[in-house]
Amino acid sequence: MTTLKKGDQAPAFFGVDQDGKSHQLEDYKGKKLVVFFYPKASTPGCTAEACDLRDNFERFKANNYELLGVSADSAKAQAKFIEKFHLPFPLLADEEKSVIEDFGVWGPKKFMGREYDGIHRTTFVIDENGIIEEVISDVKTKAHAAQILK
Repeated sequence: MTTLKKGDQAPAFFGVDQDGKSHQLEDYKGKKLVVFFYPKASTPGCTAEACDLRDNFERFKANNYELLGVSADSAKAQAKFIEKFHLPFPLLADEEKSVIEDFGVWGPKKFMGREYDGIHRTTFVIDENGIIEEVISDVKTKAHAAQILK
């Protein structure tokens, strides 16, 4: 779906998290950043993915990674998701889909024979200089941390 690939400069995104705090690529200079896009907060696959990342959060921190989740959910839905599952990382409430479109992960999907537009579950691993190290489009929700920290 996305046209971004390994070696590309990451989009200079700007978004606001569940608490109204702004995040942009520039904030993460000098750190590795995992930006994971997921379809909808508190749904089974998204919960499995977020909880796997949560359970491996200390490993990410030890390797100089920051994590940032993104969906088109409202700040209220993102805050509930964080509270319910004790997620230790911010979630952007990208209702305008600006960050989602910057990364090219919005588009046609099929589910149970029905076609609709939505977020393609995709993760971008960005290095300390804002260069994409990896694009993971075949996300294993229950073992996503292992895909990233291989």
